[in-house]
Amino acid sequence: MNVNTPLTISQIIQLSLSFPLSIYLSIYHSLPPSLNCMAKQWGHCSSSSSTTFSPPPFKNQRYHFTKFNILPTRTCLSKWASQIRSIIHPREHFELKTSNGYPLNAVSFQDAGKSLTKELPLSELGKAESNLSITVVGASGDLAKKKIFPALFALYYEDCLPENFTVFGYARTKMTDEELRNMISRTLTCRIDKRENCEDKMDQFLKRCFYHSGQYDSEEHFSELDIKMKEKEAGKMSNRLFYLSIPPNIFVDVVRCVSVKASSTNGWTRVIVEKPFGRDFKSSGELTRSLKQYLTEEQIFRIDHYLGKELVENLSVLRFSNLVFEPLWSRNYIRNVQLIFSEDFGTEGRGGYFDHYGIIRDIMQNHLLQILALFAMETPVTLDAEDIRNEKVKVLRSMRMLQLDDVVVGQYKGHSKGGKSYPGYTDDSTVPKDSLTPTFAAAALFIDNARWDGVPFLMKAGKALHTKRAEIRVQFRHVPGNLYKRNFGTDLDKATNELVLRVQPDEAIFLKINNKVPGLGMRLDRSDLNLLYSTRYTREIPDAYERLLLDAIEGERRLFIRSDELDAAWALFTPLLEELEHKKIVPELYPYGSRGPVGAHYLAAKHNVRWGDLSGEDS
Repeated sequence: MNVNTPLTISQIIQLSLSFPLSIYLSIYHSLPPSLNCMAKQWGHCSSSSSTTFSPPPFKNQRYHFTKFNILPTRTCLSKWASQIRSIIHPREHFELKTSNGYPLNAVSFQDAGKSLTKELPLSELGKAESNLSITVVGASGDLAKKKIFPALFALYYEDCLPENFTVFGYARTKMTDEELRNMISRTLTCRIDKRENCEDKMDQFLKRCFYHSGQYDSEEHFSELDIKMKEKEAGKMSNRLFYLSIPPNIFVDVVRCVSVKASSTNGWTRVIVEKPFGRDFKSSGELTRSLKQYLTEEQIFRIDHYLGKELVENLSVLRFSNLVFEPLWSRNYIRNVQLIFSEDFGTEGRGGYFDHYGIIRDIMQNHLLQILALFAMETPVTLDAEDIRNEKVKVLRSMRMLQLDDVVVGQYKGHSKGGKSYPGYTDDSTVPKDSLTPTFAAAALFIDNARWDGVPFLMKAGKALHTKRAEIRVQFRHVPGNLYKRNFGTDLDKATNELVLRVQPDEAIFLKINNKVPGLGMRLDRSDLNLLYSTRYTREIPDAYERLLLDAIEGERRLFIRSDELDAAWALFTPLLEELEHKKIVPELYPYGSRGPVGAHYLAAKHNVRWGDLSGEDS
């Protein structure tokens, strides 16, 4: 029996509903003390802690949990599952079945609908051990070296990958297995809590990494990759994950070759697709239709790494699990919402790629719009991926079409500061001298529904600005009839309560309140109630790619983008992009290292808003 395959919460619950009474009683009376204190990575707990099952009434000889306190919110369950499974003894007429009727671990999770033709009883499940093969297509690229391989190593170090897994790199570059390992080893670090045995773990991880060189449109080369994968899978049930770290113009060729020559025949096959997902509504739709010739929607994982950021994932927790916030989350109390993204560097040699897309496509249409949808959605029915994504789509479809009058675009120019010269955007040798591509954009968006009617959602994104920052700022309405308004003078904005979620860097949550300064007089001050993650939590925050890769492996789609989400997002931005390009709107120039074009301030003032990141109070 494969006791190290990670189980999701939903699989455990589905599994529980198939247990007859005798098995529950066996589990209940045989639970080892170690289950009272979960693996050390979930935190310390004393020996006095207890895990409780509350016996419910019996019905049809089935036992259902009414209190299930064993499982942490998000864990790697392989160790826990092994202890549970070791208690369950094979019986002649007893099979563990999933919700679709197949025995656990004998079922194929192939998203295309294929399954094993022969069901295996529990006594034979050990023979059906599964193997996970992860293939990074475009393995020689920067994204693979700097993000994907390090994220896979971090998951391996945390024991979040199954016991039987193999990592393959695939690219056109000629390279041996050893050369791939040397390349990967330069970017792997023992950063994870600086724990012991990291060097040993690194060596073990690198031994599982292999390389195959081939063309992206060659079915023959992918067939050769399939042979290598089967050698490592050694007859086990094979689950295969392909990460496409390649330009979008070769997505379809790779997916075709994978589908025809390298997909799993007895397990699931999933494909992670990196942005950009097209340049506009039409090209995005064509890409989706092309991918769906070879894959189902359930097999496609469109990744937006910003959705894996800790503060973005915490957004729904902050709102839906705290009574102090949810009643305020509407037009009745919120005056405006600001989504701000800024980088303190320019294109720096990547101008050729960036000039084809621009800041609106690169940042606003995906990262910031996805965050906006999560922020503004109604309460989902459950935390299931489809329920959450349904609510996000409703938000996107309720948004008012963007008007050119509510948009400001800019482009950074050369600037000298402190004796150092900084080049302008068109000084980049990879950028045309007459380029009108914006490196900065600000926009006012509106959601025409009952909750958000009339509330401006201001987006701002830019390169070569004065600071590096990504944050969500919620400015609340003024207190009606404020007794202390004379203490603030004529500028009531100084008295505005504001909630700030800093996504990066230095993750933090601030709540700005008005407070009396100690002393005999009545002097008010704007103060912060703050949660600094680096101070409150000693563990290092996982990289977004770690979370998203683990979700893809587990089949959790909550943080990935569905095709109708993508359509709704492009439907909102495509008319604006076409108008900007058709009218050849000249972007306003701003100096490298400044706060951006002046037009952004006028846009905010038009909607009676002051940009919250310009006060300098929490910078």
